[in-house]
Amino acid sequence: MSKRNTLKLIASGAVLASVIGILSACSDSKPQFAAIDVTGADYAKDFQLTDHNGQPRSLQDFRGKVVVMFFGYTQCPDVCPTSMTELVEVKKLLGADGDKLQGLFVSVDPECDTPTLLKAYMANFDPTFLALYAGSPEKLAALAKDYKVYYKKVEGKTPTSYTMDHSAGSYIYDTAGRLRLYTRYGSGAPAMASDIKLLLQQQK
Repeated sequence: MSKRNTLKLIASGAVLASVIGILSACSDSKPQFAAIDVTGADYAKDFQLTDHNGQPRSLQDFRGKVVVMFFGYTQCPDVCPTSMTELVEVKKLLGADGDKLQGLFVSVDPECDTPTLLKAYMANFDPTFLALYAGSPEKLAALAKDYKVYYKKVEGKTPTSYTMDHSAGSYIYDTAGRLRLYTRYGSGAPAMASDIKLLLQQQK
């Protein structure tokens, strides 16, 4: 083989290696999440709510943390306490990165969920998690529309025995405050913890 042909083969090999490297980098940049990847979605970008301590809140307040946002109500018999308990387990599974998780519980029951009740409710789960409320039925309706969240009051046998039908998934934001994932109810703490670890790795 001539020297010229040898140089051509070496050059071709270098180009091939370069292409493979680029393709590998591209595949590595898009992790496989267990939850639904909604990166780039044109909704649920931010909120203006009040927490159970009376402080106004928006996504900007939680920069540097992965935010998991769930809509529910304090009198919920099953889905809400299960989801919040699962989030506590997620925090444990994150280990040293647990302090980079911010749990948010948004009330869809302005009639019953007072700040005092919301604060007592969150005390059952984790002291760093916050309950948020819209302040009025109109503001809640606008928020729910923006977040594509369903909720509806279901009358009971007495005026105070009503329940609230509502969406049961959670939105997950990365440390820059960008909406990234939607996780369905019942997906499990290990799956969510794995997804959050991937988001944290992307920020390093």
